[in-house]
Amino acid sequence: MSIFNTSNDSSNGASAVAEQPAACRPRYEVAETEGAYALSVFLPGVSRESLEITDEDGELRITGRRAQGAPSGSAVLHRESSDASYELVLTHDNTVDTGKTVAELRDGVLSLSLAKAESAKPRKISVN
Repeated sequence: MSIFNTSNDSSNGASAVAEQPAACRPRYEVAETEGAYALSVFLPGVSRESLEITDEDGELRITGRRAQGAPSGSAVLHRESSDASYELVLTHDNTVDTGKTVAELRDGVLSLSLAKAESAKPRKISVN
């Protein structure tokens, strides 16, 4: 079982303000190794500049805005995606060493390596 739980209920669709669509929750995957958690978040259309990641008080928050607009000289005839921003909020039980978190955004996939705190790592106990 993962220590990460989704704590927001973002959904697709328009908000009350037509210019600002509601945030949607991106797809994500969590894997665990002995020393870290590997988190992959799928954020198509999001640039590094529009991405914000915070981890405070057991809450990991990832927000990002997609690049807007069609290429110059073209008009959109049909579109199945929205301009909604992404927001993902995951809670954990403070077993993550936030000072050792590493993030990389490549081809629309945000990869985070969340190092486990020493207190969360398994220990071998010797018998005397």
